[in-house]
Amino acid sequence: MEKVILFQGDSITDCGRSRELDRAMGNGYATFVGGALGAKEPYAYKFYNRGISGNRVVDLYARIRKDMINLKPDYMSILIGINDVWHEYEQQNGVDAEKFEMVSDLLIKELKRDLPELKIMILEPFVLPGSATCNTEEHPNRWEYFRDEVKLRAEAARRVAQTYGLCFVPLQQGFNVANSDAPQSGYWCIDGVHPTAAGHALIKQEWLKAFKTMQ
Repeated sequence: MEKVILFQGDSITDCGRSRELDRAMGNGYATFVGGALGAKEPYAYKFYNRGISGNRVVDLYARIRKDMINLKPDYMSILIGINDVWHEYEQQNGVDAEKFEMVSDLLIKELKRDLPELKIMILEPFVLPGSATCNTEEHPNRWEYFRDEVKLRAEAARRVAQTYGLCFVPLQQGFNVANSDAPQSGYWCIDGVHPTAAGHALIKQEWLKAFKTMQ
């Protein structure tokens, strides 16, 4: 029987996925992972991508039954956090770090209660300098805000993973190292938030490393 793998998150996971055809998982890391695992072990896995662009952790939690529990996944990865920061900066509708941790904890607690055999990995939210995140004359402290606030969400995500003994997948340092050769070039992230194909390939590499430890 096929094992079910579920990808959850925001636009970084969504990446233009189809809402009608599960096999059309968009142009990001979910498709890269699905391609790698599917080619290596044909018919061993069924993949769902349920990332939704613009989601914050509270939006993700609101979908826990329809887009998580009802799918009965064997494995699930979660990448969330950048919109909790970005929406506060742009719209004053973000989720502060304390509430982010509280809702993340509640999400995992309920998933573990209803799907006790589910194996979960939490991916670290990350940010790079880019057109959406760098300082401008109008917004002189924007980069410092994004850098510091995303770090707080990442630390919260790590603590939740540790609390429940989940696999935590660090991403920020890998992006920092990769980006050090060409900062603000847009090579790894289009705008500092959304990865390019190369950036998604970096996520895929770390995802697959973590998945090996969960077998």
